[in-house]
Amino acid sequence: MSATPVATEQPDGLDVAAVTAWLAERLDGLRPPLRFTKLAGGHSNFTYLVDDAFGRRFVLRRPPLGELLPSAHDMGREWTIISALWPTAVPVAEPLAFCEDRAVTGAWFYCMGAVDGRALYEREDVDEFLPDHDLRRSLGFSFIDVLADLHALDPDQIGLGGLGRREDYVARQLNRWFASWNASQTPDIAGVTTVADLHDLLVARIPEQGPARVVHGDYGLHNCLAGANGTIAAVLDWEISTLGDPLADLAYALNGWSSPDDPNPVREDGPTREPGFPHRNELLARYAERTGRDCSGIDFYVSFNHWKTVCIIQGVYARYMAGQKSTEGVDLESLLQRRDRSLVLASEAAERL
Repeated sequence: MSATPVATEQPDGLDVAAVTAWLAERLDGLRPPLRFTKLAGGHSNFTYLVDDAFGRRFVLRRPPLGELLPSAHDMGREWTIISALWPTAVPVAEPLAFCEDRAVTGAWFYCMGAVDGRALYEREDVDEFLPDHDLRRSLGFSFIDVLADLHALDPDQIGLGGLGRREDYVARQLNRWFASWNASQTPDIAGVTTVADLHDLLVARIPEQGPARVVHGDYGLHNCLAGANGTIAAVLDWEISTLGDPLADLAYALNGWSSPDDPNPVREDGPTREPGFPHRNELLARYAERTGRDCSGIDFYVSFNHWKTVCIIQGVYARYMAGQKSTEGVDLESLLQRRDRSLVLASEAAERL
């Protein structure tokens, strides 16, 4: 079950008086006092729903507290992305204001419009928010249409040509995550040989990359706001977005789209395990039709993304085992089950190559 938002008068990481004064100079009609409600999600960035005295609502995002890697939690990068996408067909929250004066509250932050909708993390969210099966089906096709529309954009045409390196996206990802895997070994680890063999197979079979496109990097219903009308109202959390191979982005989205009859779902409680959503094969066909892109080699990208998930989860697990992250409230057994399940799925997709 997703975390319950909690309103607070003293939000973490915000000097309320200074932030209020800064916003009042930039948002016409803002009426203090402001109420801040911390929201879940967002790769550890602090995300607050802000209400003023007149009931006007918007969202504020800032980095977490503490020392950060120079390239991590880049508010300017997120702001640039949503500002570039706002005039396009890709639904994002309206960019309102960006602060790069750390004197205001100790870090860069930005504000965007609040969007009506709900992120769907698990089956219970679907039951509560979207009980109608026809609307679930509509939402599924809206979900894939939005991704297709994102991948149709020329980064240079929308001012995002400098978002990242364009060439060799998959090769660089394979190199990065295999290095992470090798640095994250734990005594109880299984599947070492399989992970290495899959890496070598994938490296040898990398397809030729077409034109680079903006890739979200973590596209799923958990990072979208679903509207009550069965459409995607907004795509959220662009913090790891870059330029890359759109088919890798597509396969990532499909990998997380488990159906009720999947014998080996990535997540048992994933939202699309509820009935009514289109099957991922329907989404794949819809994407191919909408973009005109050849998706016949999708199994490579399916295998690659499941393999990458194995490496990511192992890295997280190793940090838990080393005491670098608190295990309080963490289901380590479930984490390992997802790692091992992803390895099986990566191997199965590789066998279809």
